[in-house]
Amino acid sequence: MNRAALILALAATPAFADPDAAALERLVRQDCGSCHGLTLRGGLGPDIRARALGHHDDESLAAVILDGVPGTPMPPWRPLLSEEDAGWIAKYLLNGDHE
Repeated sequence: MNRAALILALAATPAFADPDAAALERLVRQDCGSCHGLTLRGGLGPDIRARALGHHDDESLAAVILDGVPGTPMPPWRPLLSEEDAGWIAKYLLNGDHE
């Protein structure tokens, strides 16, 4: 699935629906991986594996995902992701499910 189709699919998902885990895993690998490295060990952006994110809880990491980090290349994803999706991604990263 290309990025535009994935973003459209995520945007069309009702807020009360369970996040589409497969689509969100692809988003992490493709979109997050484009800056954080394909193995998420760092690239333009920092390492986002669980061991490197230990100072975050799921709510603070979801806020970073949604609002970005001013003054850095980390963009806000709020226009494209729901709070539920960002929460799912934060838990996925913090649990080390991608490692």
